[in-house]
Amino acid sequence: MIVSWKQDDNHTPEVKEGFIRVAGGKVWYRIVGADKKGIPLLTLHGGPGAPHDYFEPLEALAGDRPVIFYDQLGCGNSDRPSDTNLWTVARFVEELEQVRDSLSLGKVHLLGVSWGTMLAAEYMLRKKPEGVISLILSGPYLSSLKWIVDQQIWISQLPQNIQDTIRKYEENSNFTDQSYQDAMMVFYRKHLCRLDPWPDCLNRAFAKMGAEVYQYMWGPSEFTVTGTLKNADLTEQLSLIKVPVLFTCGEFDEATPAATRFYQSKLPGSEIYVFQGASHEHQLEKTEEYLQVARAFLKKVEK
Repeated sequence: MIVSWKQDDNHTPEVKEGFIRVAGGKVWYRIVGADKKGIPLLTLHGGPGAPHDYFEPLEALAGDRPVIFYDQLGCGNSDRPSDTNLWTVARFVEELEQVRDSLSLGKVHLLGVSWGTMLAAEYMLRKKPEGVISLILSGPYLSSLKWIVDQQIWISQLPQNIQDTIRKYEENSNFTDQSYQDAMMVFYRKHLCRLDPWPDCLNRAFAKMGAEVYQYMWGPSEFTVTGTLKNADLTEQLSLIKVPVLFTCGEFDEATPAATRFYQSKLPGSEIYVFQGASHEHQLEKTEEYLQVARAFLKKVEK
């Protein structure tokens, strides 16, 4: 893999890859900076089912700590079992714990994006784990209802013909028609990733997407939730999380600045950073700024 983002130092970080046995199969992992002594950063990708590839810029944080990526079961380089009984929040929480135990991550920072923020919060609330030093929650998804309402607001700001197309095909539950797919991409290019063209790492993530787990747990698109997460909501439990938390979002994020500030208000002492001109994939759109913000937060927590 060619990494185009600047590392923290002049040395090429050591990379390790492998597989970890978890409930339901094996998950693939990659450690960049395996030779570094700092507190590791474990990343949790979105979806569910959107593999790690679009986290590629975060490899630049491996100058002073190991940065760990893994593809959750059902997507990317990991096993893809067909048993829908595996696609539960509880099993993904167990999977996270199994990954952490297998890699001997005693002290660790967690960085989640989108569904990865829900997974991080569920892990903290269900397991009350020791050794988690901080959370970075980017493009936070912590309430399905709030997410759905916000996407409808964004849709209402699209051209009328795009709105009409989305509503026409959703009324008929026809999510595969090319007209619907084209309208969906108009939305995505405003609120998922505003770069043109999309970077290769994001295209790879889409190509390796675990469509089955995404559709089962979420639905046919980012703005239509029909799956098992439809009623998920952690907002009233967030205050039980007692480690330092940094929320980030983009100005045009699917996880809107208003929603992100609402989550922050539920977590006393937490911080927020809004990336102007960016959307959900702000780690790709504002890479150097994102790295600077994340690096500063991690170092401040460790002091």
